[in-house]
Amino acid sequence: MRARTRRPAAHRSPRRRWRAALALLGVAALAACGDSSAAIIPPPGVDPAPCGSVTIAVNPWVGYEANVAVVSYLLRQELGCKVVEKDLTEDASWEGLASGDVDTILENWGHDDLKKKYIDDQKVAVELGLTGNKGVIGWYVPPWMAKAHPDIVKWKNLNEYAHLFRTAKSGSKGQFLAGDPSFVTNDAALIKNLKLNYTVVYAGSEDALIDAFRKAEENHKPVIGYFYEPQWLLSEIDLVHIPLPLYKPGCDADPKTVACDYQPYDLDKIGRKAFVDSGSPAATLIKNFTWTNDDQNAVARDITVSKMSRDEAAKKWLDAHAETWQKWMPAK
Repeated sequence: MRARTRRPAAHRSPRRRWRAALALLGVAALAACGDSSAAIIPPPGVDPAPCGSVTIAVNPWVGYEANVAVVSYLLRQELGCKVVEKDLTEDASWEGLASGDVDTILENWGHDDLKKKYIDDQKVAVELGLTGNKGVIGWYVPPWMAKAHPDIVKWKNLNEYAHLFRTAKSGSKGQFLAGDPSFVTNDAALIKNLKLNYTVVYAGSEDALIDAFRKAEENHKPVIGYFYEPQWLLSEIDLVHIPLPLYKPGCDADPKTVACDYQPYDLDKIGRKAFVDSGSPAATLIKNFTWTNDDQNAVARDITVSKMSRDEAAKKWLDAHAETWQKWMPAK
């Protein structure tokens, strides 16, 4: 899935929980009034701006590309916006919000440290609500391995199988396969702190990571590595998740001492404050955009497997889900 620069978030502060509660109350109030979409109202004295140009950060995983495909298509075809797409890592995307080079991030994985910096402290960015996607990060093996070695799914047994995963790159240790080196993960620290005889080796990209798991299942080759959902490959190969010590809020606060599983995420969207405050109809559409893991996987699979362009994949999904996306549109 995504070449994610995901930084597992620390537990949410009381301030953030209070802000989230207020947001939920706002949504409930809109629902009570029978309003199917939440329009963004500019501050007093500011007239709503025409759509104009919208710059979207594109992070390097195909699920994120699926978000961009659908949102970008609607911005251009329905609202007449000019859309600029910038390929950026996650950290660079947040920096772009501060510099004015990016208007929105369409899939944010936690990053409470960046939220504090750019939303709470610098006040140059705002939360734009949930995407509807549920994010899971973890350690996986191909199904054949779980069938051949049922107890490999218990992390405490992994050292017994380390020899199966040795490669020229890992030497005497088992190879733990990571994705893109720009992904910010806990894997190296987890291996050290859980005293596992493995070393992290990078596949180099999301595509290479997917290819490694596919070949591992096809050829019954031992592979253990980092993976995540939503991700279209899981509809093709039922990779087996290896639970690590249970995640508890704050257990990943120090990357050097982390010894727990990854946090489950409710993925969200982030907007540049000035862009949102402009009252642009694009900001309203992005705020209202929400879909499921299955929705995202369908578009991502069309882009990756069926080799469709983003526009082709977006149009296919939009044509089949008109009732869904029409609720995202700003009132005319």
